[in-house]
Parts: sequence; C-alpha cells; structure tokens
Amino acid sequence: MTEITPTRSAVLELRAERRGMDEGYQFLDEKRLVLAAELLRELTRYEQALAEYRAASAEAYRLLQQAAVRHGLEGLQVYPALRPRNRTLRSTPRSVLGVLVEEVILEASWEAPVAVFASPEGEACRQAFARLLPVATRLAGLAGNVERLSQEYLKTARRARALEDVLLPEVDRTIMDLEVALEDLDREEAVRLRSGRSHQPEAV
Repeated sequence: MTEITPTRSAVLELRAERRGMDEGYQFLDEKRLVLAAELLRELTRYEQALAEYRAASAEAYRLLQQAAVRHGLEGLQVYPALRPRNRTLRSTPRSVLGVLVEEVILEASWEAPVAVFASPEGEACRQAFARLLPVATRLAGLAGNVERLSQEYLKTARRARALEDVLLPEVDRTIMDLEVALEDLDREEAVRLRSGRSHQPEAV
C-alpha cells in the first residue's frame, strides 16, 4: 500500500474502506458456499447420467457385435441407421448467482428406412444407437453446468482468498501503523507543549 500521511481522517477513511472490503469478503464467502453446494448437486446428476450413458453405450455395442456376426462388417456398413424425423431440443435454464444452469432434453421421433436384408439383430442395433442420442444430449448439458459452476467457484474462491489473506491484513497493518504514528505525534506534541510552558518567564 502506498505511503499515507498519518492523520485522523486517513484512519477513518481506511476503516470505512476496511468495512466495505469485509462486506465484500462476506458476500464472496457466502457465494462460494452456494456455488460449492450447487456444484456438488450437478456433479451427482452428471455422474448418474454418465452411468446411464455408459450402460446404454455398452448395450449398443453388444448389439452391434451381434449384428456384425449376423451381417458381417460389409453388410452392417450398408444397413441403414434410423433417421430423425422430428427433433426438439428443450432447455430449462435457471441462474445460480449469475451462473447458467440448464436441463437439456432432446425429444426425437425416428424414421426407419427399409433395410434390404433386415434382421432382428440389425433392428435392435440401430434402435440402441438411436436411444444413445438423448442420453448423450442430457449428459452434455450437465457437463456444461459442471464446467461453468466450477469456473465461477474457482474465480470466487481466488477473490475471497485475496481479500482474506492479502488485502484485509494489509489494510489492518496500515491502520495500526497510522494509529501508532498518530500516538507518537500526540506524545511529541504533549512534550513540546510542556517544554514550552516550562521555559515561559514567571510573572513578577
């Protein structure tokens, strides 16, 4: 902090600044707690969605193997996938202390192109991969929530630590130094006044 002339007004200004900084720290601390709680909730939802996606993905690849056994790789490559007929991406956004958190849902209906050599294995395979898309969409939305909340939490935590560990202690030290300097000035003034009175000539 820059050199400050020790005056009563300077101490009062610094104390007022210190109160404002303390209020800012309290706000950041509370914001940090709210963001941490929301981040934990979204992480839980993300992990649940990830487990659902992994299970659906594993099932889709299992059915892919069965279809490959039935049709061979060349036959499977020309087996037509389901085509989306109607797709609607729905987002339900909300704000957590200015951070966007949203639930993303893909609603889709599918058109099944006719396969020349259709089979139960091929149908099950393309149905399984079509079911992956809404699950992946929801997972992507939750991943975005976690990323945004995490970035805001880290930024808030850095600001709170800067106030707590650097700025507030620095202001406290400056106030203490000014008060000590003012006390020294008061003592010097008192000594000067006493010295001046002792040297005054006595009245006749």
